Amino acid sequence: MHSTLRLGGLAVLLAASAMTAQAQAQAPSPAVRAEKNMSLELANQIAAASVAACAANGYAVAATVVDRSGTVRAVQRADNAGSHTLGASERKAWTSASAKAPTLAMMENAQKNPAAANLVNIPGFLLLGGGVPVKVGNEVIGAVGVGGAPGGHLDEQCANAALDKVKGQLG
Repeated sequence: MHSTLRLGGLAVLLAASAMTAQAQAQAPSPAVRAEKNMSLELANQIAAASVAACAANGYAVAATVVDRSGTVRAVQRADNAGSHTLGASERKAWTSASAKAPTLAMMENAQKNPAAANLVNIPGFLLLGGGVPVKVGNEVIGAVGVGGAPGGHLDEQCANAALDKVKGQLG
């Protein structure tokens, strides 16, 4: 009888162990991460809304939207926007996505804080206003950069107006 109980207990233990192993195999590995990213449709909406917001104020700008890794997803350039606005908008977007911060705040910090002054020496960084992170909650999923308005603070206003327009999709 004792051997029957032992075998029955062993069978239960083996079954429980197998179920645990199966559950662990199905659970996502902590080494594999799931990240949110923006669709092409959303990137196009943000770029178009940025250009439109600036156009409403009489500014011909370019807007570039990048994903969380800084890769370009969408670009729009208004009629009569200077060719330099393309590069400026892309660098602002890339800088903002990389640092996960608005470029205007980064510029102001670099001007006021000697410890941050070397940020301007990071290859590819452009510390001018107009780069704004795109967030879902606290997670940065990309950024928009605007270039061409007569001041970085105005570029940033256009970027923020565009993000405000799509905020319902960032929920």
